[in-house]
Amino acid sequence: MSVIGGIFIGGISLLEPDGHRTGIIKHAVCAASITALGLDGDHQADRRFHGGPEKAVHHYAADNYPRLRADYPRLARELVPGSLGENLSTLDWTEHNVHVGDVFRINRTILQVSQPRSPCWKINHRFGAEDLSRRITAECITGWYYRVLAPGQISVGDTFELIERESAPVSILRFWEIVLNHRPNVEDLERLSSITALAGGWKKKLREREAWLKRASSSIQ
Repeated sequence: MSVIGGIFIGGISLLEPDGHRTGIIKHAVCAASITALGLDGDHQADRRFHGGPEKAVHHYAADNYPRLRADYPRLARELVPGSLGENLSTLDWTEHNVHVGDVFRINRTILQVSQPRSPCWKINHRFGAEDLSRRITAECITGWYYRVLAPGQISVGDTFELIERESAPVSILRFWEIVLNHRPNVEDLERLSSITALAGGWKKKLREREAWLKRASSSIQ
């Protein structure tokens, strides 16, 4: 169990120098209302890749920032909670102990982990570090998304409590270890794609990769 250390929302901004529209730049608020589509007042520039019910709320572990600041000392003042576009920040919950399908309660609000975040190039653009998103992915410190099972009000300092977990859980870290493997075991991919709570887009990708690996294996035999 932990508490909400930060809540962040933002409008649409422009990333210089090219003027790309983005919702990554957020500001801290003391409280927010969460609906099925996320936090009131929070916006996404490209809804093809961000937002929607399967990416309603983005959580990033505050524990990861010291690691990033050590890797990018020139960005130490900028790499602080909220700067990677997350909506929620806590301590003690990380990719090591958060699992796909985990259900958390904040007051009457109930959230379920639907998928890991896939960092995009806009992180690099924002910080002027062309390899930052790649480093975040390679080190499996990406954060994760929630779907909203029950909407409600949340505030900084509210208890953040795990209330349900799958019987054979797969952590966000383990998920990435399998997915980033150049030649993963088909059985591992099947395990991931069978997770009931996993977002449909990921299930489709995993099943396509399973099929490809099976075909490749058959052609070698």
